[in-house]
Amino acid sequence: MNVTIQRMVVNGMIIFFLSILLLVAGTWWRLNTQFAVGEGALRRGDYAGAVAGYESALHMYLPLSPLIGKAAERLWQIGEANERVGDIDRALCAYRALRSSFYADHWLVTPGKPWLEKCDTKIAALVPLQHER
Repeated sequence: MNVTIQRMVVNGMIIFFLSILLLVAGTWWRLNTQFAVGEGALRRGDYAGAVAGYESALHMYLPLSPLIGKAAERLWQIGEANERVGDIDRALCAYRALRSSFYADHWLVTPGKPWLEKCDTKIAALVPLQHER
């Protein structure tokens, strides 16, 4: 292999790995930012803003990030809190946001399968109640 080809291969590999690093860093930053938006909205009692923040955080799926589990848990808690006070529409909004976020993150595998099953059960139980009002 001549020196020019070797240099091109090495430069290509460096560019590839830097691109992957920048992609992961950008996704990590957006995940943290959107999670913080959700936390701030939740502290203010803005459930719609909190759902939007946590849902956006889940769309920035990084497999080993602990914030993914925290965002999912917060959406679940918002759903349960609204369910307890009888606000079925808001509860369904939170459960559906959680469910659709993991489906949106599907690529080779679908992450969050336990959450999907829990959401399916909750949604199936709440939809008939929504139409009774």
